[in-house]
Amino acid sequence: MKISGFTFMRNTAGLYYPFRESIQSVLPIVDEFIVALGQGDDGDATEAMLLEMHEPKITLLKTEWDTSRFSGGTVYAQQTDLAREACSGHWLLYLQSDEVIHEQYLNTITNVCSQYLEDEHTEGFLFRYRHFWGDYRHCVVSHAWYPSEIRIIRNRPDIRSFADAQSFRAFTAFNGVNYRDLKNSRHLRVRRIPAEVYHYGWVRPPSMMKRKSVVMDGYYHNPEEVQRRHADKPEPFDYGNMCDYSLFEGTHPRVMEGFMQKFDWGNTLHFEPDYKPSRPSLKHERFKYRMLTAIEQKVLRGKQLFGYRNWKIIR
Repeated sequence: MKISGFTFMRNTAGLYYPFRESIQSVLPIVDEFIVALGQGDDGDATEAMLLEMHEPKITLLKTEWDTSRFSGGTVYAQQTDLAREACSGHWLLYLQSDEVIHEQYLNTITNVCSQYLEDEHTEGFLFRYRHFWGDYRHCVVSHAWYPSEIRIIRNRPDIRSFADAQSFRAFTAFNGVNYRDLKNSRHLRVRRIPAEVYHYGWVRPPSMMKRKSVVMDGYYHNPEEVQRRHADKPEPFDYGNMCDYSLFEGTHPRVMEGFMQKFDWGNTLHFEPDYKPSRPSLKHERFKYRMLTAIEQKVLRGKQLFGYRNWKIIR
């Protein structure tokens, strides 16, 4: 059995992504790791930092980003697919550059891949998500955030990245462009496994958080819309009242130890019980979602009401 890891990157080094740690977290269980590496801006150090790892399992696939053809964030899916197509494994393990797997889950991953290798009905595996917020001790638990996602897929040409590369679907037909095609695609049949993805996308220095948001929005909207969307947002970014977030008492992946030592913005975070940020409320901070979350967590024991599901669970 062979497992391939894959991802995409562009200008990643300058946006405070733990992209090397992400790759390192799964190197013990993958036979190769394919990176679709987009041509970056002048001064981008992403390629140099990847080469500094001196890791023979890593293959860099040089790519160009065509945002005029792949608009609305679908360039992420197209780049993901380029990396996927270069993989040779039976199973393909996908991680975005702010996602890390704890070493405690590596045996679980290899075991389920081996167990269901010959079961063609199983098309992928569903991971729980732990979304860190502001620092490495707090997490978002909210109806507005996805609690699970597909991160291992079977290596089949019809299984493609979907929408803006958050998930995957099986395409019955594909025109080469429409990664949001619901008519010609279907949910994957997946098994839920006892493993988590640690998501660090919202743990950045406040001075860099707005920059990252502006860069990402540029792949979804035109420049005028991006400027309008961020005109009233403060810089540096305000993470809001940290008392509203769940305390994390577990351990982080060992590969994150060095990266976490760079944390130096703790004195900018607000733990005053009555603190309210002056910026507009984020989605998960709005009353509607706070109420839904309270019902889900306190009454339904974590079961999500009308939540995002882009898969079919195999029981």
